[in-house]
Amino acid sequence: MRPVRSSVLCRLLPAPYSLALRSLVLVLLCITPHCQAVQAENVTVLEGGTAQISCRLQNYDGSIVVIQNPRRQTLFFNGTRALKDDRFQMVLFTQRLVRITLTNVSVSDEGGYFCQLYTDSTHHQVATLSVLVPPETPTVEVKQEAVEGGEAELTCVSPRSKPAATLRWMRKGREIAGVVSLQDNGKTFSVSSTIRIPVERKDDGAALSCEAFHPALNGQKRIRHYRLDVYFAPTVRIVPPAGILREGDSLTLTCSVTGNPLPRNTQWSKINDTLPERAEISGTTLQISRLSQSHNGTYLCQAQNDYGRAADHYTLLVYDPGAVVETHSAVPYAVIGGVLALLVFTVICVLIVTIWCSVRQKGSYLTHEASGLDEHGEVQEAFLNGNDASQGKKEYLL
Repeated sequence: MRPVRSSVLCRLLPAPYSLALRSLVLVLLCITPHCQAVQAENVTVLEGGTAQISCRLQNYDGSIVVIQNPRRQTLFFNGTRALKDDRFQMVLFTQRLVRITLTNVSVSDEGGYFCQLYTDSTHHQVATLSVLVPPETPTVEVKQEAVEGGEAELTCVSPRSKPAATLRWMRKGREIAGVVSLQDNGKTFSVSSTIRIPVERKDDGAALSCEAFHPALNGQKRIRHYRLDVYFAPTVRIVPPAGILREGDSLTLTCSVTGNPLPRNTQWSKINDTLPERAEISGTTLQISRLSQSHNGTYLCQAQNDYGRAADHYTLLVYDPGAVVETHSAVPYAVIGGVLALLVFTVICVLIVTIWCSVRQKGSYLTHEASGLDEHGEVQEAFLNGNDASQGKKEYLL
């Protein structure tokens, strides 16, 4: 009985059938004692790794075994090298198993490798070589500079992977949704993820990260860390000296400057005047020795970068020790003057009240005296009219 070609049988089986099920069918159909068959195993390997391509033989009787690459070029003919490519090596040739290795695998090596057994009829199986290309650590590209009050546009790029890598932006343990772009480069893929985030001065130096996930990394991830670089105008603050400055003292003013980028230079000046001859500038520090009243005035510190400028001022007032003592001695006299004024005001008020009370008492006496004169007139009138004095008096009394 002529044996059935195994390649035809395998094409009749649906793709999901496992390798073990295919082998079982081949064994059952190959029922003659001398039926020969060949089986191949699919291989997945990382780019740059080593692939083992195996051809399993059944009832091998010394027939010709040929292994071909995806371009149908013969690699080995019965164990003898046929193609001059030292990356391929025959490592095993027995009656049950033929195995070759391919080192430094690249995506161009991907495809089906043919295991062919030449008997009365040709038997062949295809071992599919799949190459995984893990992503490198992604890079971060700044598409738009981060300026205070604006937005930062950042793009995370994974230029080469197979299959396409998955990218994710993270900040403080939270994912930032990005716009993903996928480009097919033939055998590999390029992936990018772009985010736009509002930024303020406080965001300068904030930590972000871009993570790349891929099946070839076995659950691990490649991470690129990035710190926000937010540009903003400078701020200036003059650190004043402590205490009162007197003639003969020394003055030291420090100009504290922030900004991004940090201003390279700071400028010291005196408003409406020039800096004193004894003024010395060292970096952000202004020093004046042996102060005098002529040094009084307002001193200005200025700084500038590409995003703005800022300034701060300090007013110097040098005190004369004699003037300071005189000022302090004048304070008690002011208090005494106030007390005296209060006493004068109190005396005036007492005099006013006294005069007012005296006037009221005099008015009351004159009123009673006028009332007595009226009674005397009535009695005199009654006497002149000849009326009985007693009766008149009585009537008067009534």
